[in-house]
Amino acid sequence: MTTADPFVAHCLELLAPLGSVTARRMFGGHGLYCDGVMLALVADDMLYLKVDDANRGAHETAGLPPFTYVAKGRQRAVMSYYQPPLDALDDAATMRPWAEAALAAARRARLAKPKPERRARR
Repeated sequence: MTTADPFVAHCLELLAPLGSVTARRMFGGHGLYCDGVMLALVADDMLYLKVDDANRGAHETAGLPPFTYVAKGRQRAVMSYYQPPLDALDDAATMRPWAEAALAAARRARLAKPKPERRARR
């Protein structure tokens, strides 16, 4: 996918070893998707990777901050996305284990969501 945003294009290249990764504009940033699941977001020229209980500890141990935003004058944290290490932003091989963990977290989150009930035909 081509994008006018050079940083988003760079992130797509970093995540390309995972498969077909695409970007969609959302809320002033971009959501990055692989196989239909959102594994990362880009906001204010920073990449944030999906985390859950299985991979959050690696980010916290490395001192990596979560995605935060300001709403109604107060800072809010969205705990399910964290920055990768800065050196991973320069090298796809360094990014790969972080990206694979994010994709796994995104897939687990998708499986955990209840499927909408189908209405019975009359």
